[in-house]
Amino acid sequence: MTMIRIAEVSDVPVLNGLIARAGIELSSGFYTPEQAQAITRHVFGVDSQLIADQSYFTIEQDGAMLACGGWSRRRTLFGGDQMKGEADPFLDPLTEAARIRAFFVEPAQARRGLGRMLLSHCSAQAASAGFRALELMATLPGEPLYRAAGFEVLERIELDLPGGVRVPMTRMRKNLARP
Repeated sequence: MTMIRIAEVSDVPVLNGLIARAGIELSSGFYTPEQAQAITRHVFGVDSQLIADQSYFTIEQDGAMLACGGWSRRRTLFGGDQMKGEADPFLDPLTEAARIRAFFVEPAQARRGLGRMLLSHCSAQAASAGFRALELMATLPGEPLYRAAGFEVLERIELDLPGGVRVPMTRMRKNLARP
């Protein structure tokens, strides 16, 4: 049976392995190998604040972790612990968008609806917390999922990473339905 559960600190090693595999393998055709390696090394990874806030989730089946992702009521838009500063203040749900964060799917399980399942779960949680919109920073491999879920492009950026590697990403937003 496939189930969503809250990620725990003890999951971090498995999460980081899944994130690394997805970052490299699912970037093929979207990023060069150098871009995939750089973004996986310098940007992707667990944000421990999401785990502490209990807003990061895994999808599991028969004890195997198939996907992970979350949402946040904090200002950070993207990136794992290695990218964060000390402050990560709360957002105002009435005037700011909740963040959709760190969605990754085991490469062998890609394109089977797991990302959409997580996105639906996280969107409902953010709406229950009073947020009226969602915002995220999409990688090129993730952008089709978010477009299909109704997110619109706000801006396209190129992230400058060590070694002179530049990685295109897309900031996106979606308004949540009002009750």
